[in-house]
Amino acid sequence: MKVILCEDNDILRKTLSFFLESKGFRVSQFSNGREAINSIQENNYDMILTDINMPGCSGMEITEYVRNTLKKQTPIIIFTSLNGEQTELESFNIGANEFIAKPVSPLVLLVRMNKLFNQQ
Repeated sequence: MKVILCEDNDILRKTLSFFLESKGFRVSQFSNGREAINSIQENNYDMILTDINMPGCSGMEITEYVRNTLKKQTPIIIFTSLNGEQTELESFNIGANEFIAKPVSPLVLLVRMNKLFNQQ
């Protein structure tokens, strides 16, 4: 499975990437939302993992772009340190499949990813 991980926190991005690669995923990492969108345009990913707050463009913008411009149904998991029901609701309204509040547990992320893969 090929996933894209969009996260500007270097430690979290590298930790999640290392964990997912140890579970057999091929991970493309980006710390800039604009660069992530460019990669999504050029590659077919099985899943998109994105933080909301990122330089270049936000995880919300990435999600909207994938759903509305590319018309893809690639599973998307959004994670953020922003607390609040409104942020979570907005994530689902724009097309995210899952929402995880930070700090992100690699094991919880894996469970949610597998759940989404099994639904396809």
